[in-house]
Amino acid sequence: MAIELKDLTKRATNYSQWYNELVVKADLAEQSAVRGCMVIKPYGYAIWEKMQRELDDSFKLTGVQNAYFPLLIPKSFLCREAEHVEGFAKECAVVTHYRLKNDPDGNGVVVDPEARLEEELIIRPTSETIIWNTYRNWISSYRDLPLLVNQWANVMRWEMRTRMFLRTAEFLWQEGHTAHATSDEAQAKAIEMLNVYADFAEQFMAMPVIKGVKTANERFAGAVETYTIEAMMQDGKALQSGTSHFLGQNFAKAFDVKFINKENQLEYVWATSWGVSTRLMGALIMTHSDDNGLVLPPRLAPIQVVIIPIYKKADQLETIDAVVHPIVLRLLSKGISVKYDKADNKRAGFKFADYELKGVPVRLVLGPRDIENGTVELMRRDTLEKEIVPLEGIEDHVKRLLDDIQQSLYDKALRHREELTFKVDTWDDFVARIEQGGFVLAHWDGTTETEEKIKELTKATIRCIPMDSEPEAGHCILTGAPSTRRVIFARNY
Repeated sequence: MAIELKDLTKRATNYSQWYNELVVKADLAEQSAVRGCMVIKPYGYAIWEKMQRELDDSFKLTGVQNAYFPLLIPKSFLCREAEHVEGFAKECAVVTHYRLKNDPDGNGVVVDPEARLEEELIIRPTSETIIWNTYRNWISSYRDLPLLVNQWANVMRWEMRTRMFLRTAEFLWQEGHTAHATSDEAQAKAIEMLNVYADFAEQFMAMPVIKGVKTANERFAGAVETYTIEAMMQDGKALQSGTSHFLGQNFAKAFDVKFINKENQLEYVWATSWGVSTRLMGALIMTHSDDNGLVLPPRLAPIQVVIIPIYKKADQLETIDAVVHPIVLRLLSKGISVKYDKADNKRAGFKFADYELKGVPVRLVLGPRDIENGTVELMRRDTLEKEIVPLEGIEDHVKRLLDDIQQSLYDKALRHREELTFKVDTWDDFVARIEQGGFVLAHWDGTTETEEKIKELTKATIRCIPMDSEPEAGHCILTGAPSTRRVIFARNY
């Protein structure tokens, strides 16, 4: 099947449609037979695996270990923490029966009414409740703390409006859950993990993020404080890309998780939870990609370099093979993933378009004349610039180029964010800027009522209170009430 790039909607025409088409055309994912769920295809999953690997290594450097907890949660567990159940109740999928049977009336297979569960089970929307019920058996003394555990899993939240990677009923993620002896230690862990996410986003995804604190209205259900990293997509909308929560003692009290401290006194433990999901795939696509397809940062590209031979006769291919084979080995020795595509069932032009669509950072093209001249044609995907470079030392040239592409993508995304970040002080200016997209720094009176009214009027939400923001006296853009600092408003995914 031919790759028809002309059929890819232009970003400027319809950004949402461009995104949906690109996910499918680049072979990342497709809709499944289950409403709101997706099939992540091998190429898309290869990117997710690289994300997993880098994040997992970073977690373990902080002392975190992996475990796995059940998919099904007793409904009574979810109900023990009032804010938690209220926050997730509308999204829960519930298992009520454990058996099917043939319908005697000939209507196929039906639920056996006699096989109703004694207690209904929730397909996990998040795992705080089942994990804290387990932690009660693991923690009895300060010697058991801190307990630093993460799991890679799937969760289900019954979303009504879905979009692949960005918002699906079932999605993949990691969720860390830690227990500590003191409030200070737990809060420090929550911020430490937020910094892990921010470093990953910037160093591997080449995606600049703002670290901040969520308002009370936007906190995770059951959290005392929620920290977030917020990124700006090319269309000026915000994307929450990772969150870390200080849970206080809420879940410890709900599940009676206590420990004997160093003074031989019994007290409740302090908790955090933190997570990122396959939503990062959506962020990666929307931060860098263009009208020709994906643009992938080299550090997350499954294939960093593709080599395509140009030939007419079998003996020409043999000559090219002899030159390419040692190049492949030298690239691999430098930790560069490379594919030599000499398949004869596709034309070179098709291959060019295919790898461009899939965002492979560097393409090398080599024919008989190139070998005679000791050169190779090189194209970088981010700018589509081509150059003729010497074959000798090509692996070093490619290594430097991949580093340059990684940095260039970050710099471009940062410039874009800076160009679409504005300070406003009046309601009229606020409304005008929000319509144009971007991050708007404005004063807010600190009340949930005002926050919700602004959202109702403009569809803009407070993305965060930036952690590095300086105090600044001002007046709320809507009510005129005093304010001590600016917050970030934006429309969001």
